Amino acid sequence: MKTAIQNQLNAAPSRVLYYTVTLTIFLILLIWSAAALDLKLVDESGRSIAAGIIWGLLQPDLDLLFDFSSKGVLYLLAETVAIAFLGTVIGAFLAIPFAFLSASNIVSSKVSFLFRILLIVIRTVPALVYGLMFIRVTGPGAFAGVLTISLASIGMLSKLYADAIENLDTRVFESMSSMGCSTFEKIRYGIIPQLFSIFLSIVIYRFDMNLREASILGLVQAGGIGAPLIFAMNAYRWSEAGSILIGLILLILLTELFSNKMRSKLIKG
Repeated sequence: MKTAIQNQLNAAPSRVLYYTVTLTIFLILLIWSAAALDLKLVDESGRSIAAGIIWGLLQPDLDLLFDFSSKGVLYLLAETVAIAFLGTVIGAFLAIPFAFLSASNIVSSKVSFLFRILLIVIRTVPALVYGLMFIRVTGPGAFAGVLTISLASIGMLSKLYADAIENLDTRVFESMSSMGCSTFEKIRYGIIPQLFSIFLSIVIYRFDMNLREASILGLVQAGGIGAPLIFAMNAYRWSEAGSILIGLILLILLTELFSNKMRSKLIKG
């Protein structure tokens, strides 16, 4: 038995050249990327700012952290969650027609290709750029943040939706067609049961991402907790910045634990 295994291992093609080339390419890219780093730019002011951030996290402003007014951390976190949630819901519904028009097993290959290209273009633009554009249209505030999250979600959600549609079990449709079911019945009893849990899992995952996106949209005055954070850091009010960061970290941690648990239940049925 050992001899047979040894002979099989000896007969296997050598992959030394493959691993050597891969490692060489990796080291070249690593050295080339590291060359862009300039540690000289980290001067004394940068180190003092880093120390101030750590000090703010260790000694946060508790009055601001537990302030229930419109300027408190809890209100700003609630506004951030509302922006992310509403933007995710709108984007999830708007992504459905794009997904079906991008699925190659639903429409022709030409139509599918065109909509795939459109989704790539949508995903290419960063959320902050969308935020800057919507602020010019609607003015600063949470509404611009909701529109930004909605549009930024469409690209990713449509792609994942389309992938799920293309992986549908076609045997269900064949059996329903042989039973004389109508198109509505095929959609109601054949498509929706297969896609509902998958779509919902994708939406929850995207909401987890959107919560992080919404937290930085405040940097461009699109609502949320980002603006007070950057204002506090620019004014060197590290205790206030620490309070905001602590609230943001706890919020994202709780949201990620919840989303992972929900997605696990949906995937396992």
